[in-house]
Parts: sequence; C-alpha cells; structure tokens
Amino acid sequence: MNLAAPIYAFLKRSYQRIAAIQRDAWQPQQQWYKYLIKKGAATAYGKKTGLSPTMSYEEFRQRVPILPYEELYPWIERTMRGEKDILWPGRIRWFARSSGTTNDRSKFIPISQESLEFNHFRASRELFATYITLYWPRTHLLEGKIISIGGSHQVSHLNKYARYGDLSAVLLTTMPRVYRFFRAPSLEIALLPQWEEKLSRMAEALLRERKLIVGLAGVPTWTVLLFEELLRRTKAHHILEVFPRFEALFHGAVSFTPYEKLFARYLPSSQVRYMEVYNASEGFFAFQDIQEARDLLLMTDHGIFYEFIPFSLWESGRWDALPLEEVRLGETYALVITTVGGLWRYLIGDTIRFVSVRPPRVRIVGRTRHYINAFGEEVMVEQAENALQAACQETGAQVRDYTVAPIYLDVERSGAHQWLIEFIQPPQDMERFAYHLDTALRRLNSDYDAKREADLALGPPQITVLPSGTFYRWLKSKGRLGGQNKVPRLSNDRRYAEEILALVSAQ
Repeated sequence: MNLAAPIYAFLKRSYQRIAAIQRDAWQPQQQWYKYLIKKGAATAYGKKTGLSPTMSYEEFRQRVPILPYEELYPWIERTMRGEKDILWPGRIRWFARSSGTTNDRSKFIPISQESLEFNHFRASRELFATYITLYWPRTHLLEGKIISIGGSHQVSHLNKYARYGDLSAVLLTTMPRVYRFFRAPSLEIALLPQWEEKLSRMAEALLRERKLIVGLAGVPTWTVLLFEELLRRTKAHHILEVFPRFEALFHGAVSFTPYEKLFARYLPSSQVRYMEVYNASEGFFAFQDIQEARDLLLMTDHGIFYEFIPFSLWESGRWDALPLEEVRLGETYALVITTVGGLWRYLIGDTIRFVSVRPPRVRIVGRTRHYINAFGEEVMVEQAENALQAACQETGAQVRDYTVAPIYLDVERSGAHQWLIEFIQPPQDMERFAYHLDTALRRLNSDYDAKREADLALGPPQITVLPSGTFYRWLKSKGRLGGQNKVPRLSNDRRYAEEILALVSAQ
C-alpha cells in the first residue's frame, strides 16, 4: 500500500501553522509570551527576577536581564544536578551538549519535554510539510529515506535524573517511532560516538539501501566527508549515481555559500532541491518556506519568544532589546530568546538581518563574537562568505573550509587579514584569487574599503593554503568531530589560527 497520499494529507494540515505565520507572526508571539511568564513565575529563577503571570512586556524587560550562557550557567547547573523548578517547572531530563564556536568549554542546553514537542519536533514536521506542499506531486520524499548525519556525542547519563548528548543524538533518541521509518542509517550507527567508525559504518549501511535514499539532512562540512567516502567506495562520478532517487538536501549550521559549486558537482541535477534550516541546540528557529529564495521564515509559534538587539547597540554595550513587532527591514540584530526549555532572555550569540518583516524572514549574518574588527573594518561572516564566493567564481577555485584571523599592525607593516584556506580545487593563480577576494570585500564593506585605502591601516589579504584534512585534524584534536561542530570563520584574535598553523608545522 502506498502511504504517500494519506501522509501528504496529514502534512498539508500541519502546513497550516506555517501559512498562519505567513499571515500574522505577531499574534502567536503574544500568546507564547503569556504562556512563558505564567510557567516561569513558578520557578526559582522566576521568583528571583519577579516574574508574574500578569506582568507587561515592559515590566519583563525591566526585571529580567539579558544573559549570555556563562551568566545563566549557575541556574543550568542546578537543573543538571536534578533540582526541580529551577528554570522551568519540573525536572529537566535532557540536555543538548554543544561545544559552540566561542570557546572550548561544552555548553549544556536544557531541553524540556515542551522543547521537544512544541519546538524541535513541531518545526521539523512543518519543515517537511512545507517541502511536500511546495513540491507535491513532483516529490518522492515520502516514499524513501532521508540520511541523518548525527553528532559525535552519544547519549550519556549526567545522574539518575538527567541525560545529555549532541542535539541530534537527543532528538534521535526521543523522536516518535514513526519518524524512524523515514530516516537512515539505523539508530545504532547514528549514535556511535567515534566519528571515523560512524562514517565507515554509515557508508556501508547506506549503500545497502541506496535505492531508498531520497535526501539528506546535515551540516555541509560533514556531508562532504560522507559523500567523498561514498564516492571512494563506489567509484561513482557523483552522488546521483550512488542514490538515483536523491532529490533534497536540508542543510544548516554553516553558510552554504562556499559549498555551492562543490555540491553542484556532487548533485549535478536541477531537480535536486536545497532547503536551509536554522536549527540550534537552543531551538529550531527558522527555515526556507518559499521556492528559489534563501530567506528563512521565523518560527514564531514554536515555544520561543524572540527579542532583537540592534547590532549597533550591542557593540556599544547597550542591550536594549525589541520585540518582533518593532524590528526594521534590513537592520542587523543580535538574537535574544526566551524558551519553553527555561532559557530566559538568553543571548544566543547569532546575528540576523530581516529581509522581510511581514512575514518575518531573516538571513543569518554571523556571530556576535565572530566578526573581525581589529582595525575598525567590521567585517561580518556574511560579507566574508560572499567575497569568498566571488573569488571562487572568478578563479574556478573550490573551498572546503576556512578561517580568518588578523595580522596585527607593527612599526614595519600594516595590518592584514590572514585567510587559512583548505581548498578542494585551488586557484591556478593565488594572487588573482586574493585580488578578487579583496575587491569583493571592498565592494561589500565600506569600512573595510576605507581601511584598505593606500594600504595604510590594512594591507591586502594574505592567503595561507592548508594541506587537505587540516581542519578535520584540528577539530579532532579538540574533540569536536561530528555533525554539529564547525570551524569558526572569523576571529578578532589569532588563537585559532595559531593552533591550526602549529598543527601543520608539527606534521
């Protein structure tokens, strides 16, 4: 019996929530605000900050501070020890372990049952409902399996009350059983803690089901490794020879811009569709909801109340946040969230820009701690990605991974940006590549252009080509292999760059 049609009918009903957000995103935000403060008033954190079920939003802004992870951690630690009613009513039994990209210490993000039900699973279901609605009846997604590239940490016990793992491991362990019929490989393989073993066994298992594979959900960096392993084993020219029914790639966590040409080589067909998702340990925030556009619809009816700090205020230390109703088109904001997992006015560390406000569609610009402003140039990740893409287009290069660090001014030289790049296809002329990279950045960023004037404060970019596999080895040395770990793109200091260069020198 073909179940695609009845499943489509179910998903089409689920899609109505997305259609409602497209019509009015602010109403569900008001409803979630009321729900959150009512629940929060019964917690230790709520009592400390004066939460009450009837407080206005202005009172909420005045009483509840905006906090980064480090300052909220003492409360999270109490929930990890099994204490009840600390950040959210009851005990939190699940925590997503995230190494992040701002420091090496693991973060533990509380995930309540409401987080799973109202956010992660609901948004995931509506992502697929959106895809099916957009492409029905030209899709076979409901007739096969989607590859899920999980993280590197299996589920482990913190104590008798709580367990933790990468977000993907937590979701795989807790997902409704019906979801498992539509994914591959098996949970046994997906939850393996060692990446090298998992990669090998995943490839073996997927090749046994090659006629069933219709798509993949994962981070581009780790998807590349899986694709290369599959091509090595099969001697195929591209992935569509391995999986002839492959039609959809759901990607997130890092910008897809540097990977576009590479994936066009892996998946050489206009029939393959790409959908970007904005899904983090803290929440499933947004995904593409319209065809042929990279804008991401903000999930405003999914257990999260959003606030936004204008980036200019964030830089000056004024954390004055605005609700969704007051954001402006084209402005960059630092994202603040209050969630059904007990994150209260949590500064997640991401920056976004609104490309539409009604409905709210955003693009991820970068990280609050991941941009370069060593010389007043204020280069954001988005600008670096676009400049890199332009240089690749002009020179035929393909980039696997990269990071950028400042070279500081001294008495004998101007400052510069050092680009540590691992190429899949290096340019024939590196100077030409650097020229186009620089030219694109000057076009995209007036502050960078001003600092580059006559090479006085900032010289041209310096390209350091890294041996193949360098970033993989660096991540491995940090214990950060796996689906949700990523290379930091921009830094205001040379910490990451020096570690990577030292690793290369030691070979």
